[in-house]
Amino acid sequence: MRARDKVAVSALRATLAAVDNAEAVPVGPAELRGSAIEQVPVGVGTTEAARRELSEQHITDIVRAEVEERLALAAQFTAPAQADRASQLRAEAAVLLLLLD
Repeated sequence: MRARDKVAVSALRATLAAVDNAEAVPVGPAELRGSAIEQVPVGVGTTEAARRELSEQHITDIVRAEVEERLALAAQFTAPAQADRASQLRAEAAVLLLLLD
């Protein structure tokens, strides 16, 4: 961020969001339905759920998926007007590939 590398910041923020989403605890139908107001827990931290711990391999798989997604999207942008976006996606993929090395 200090280097003001917009491509790297964009790629890293999106990948961190993907990792954060993968750490989320799945919600079942009961949690979606809710409960009666008198059964709702009250107080600080009562609605907090422990996040899942991801292995290093799982995180590596997420980063690889982000790289593949960017490269696949860049391949779809074939029109001359989309060349800048395709170039940006390829550059983001390159940044993420550097993390995997």
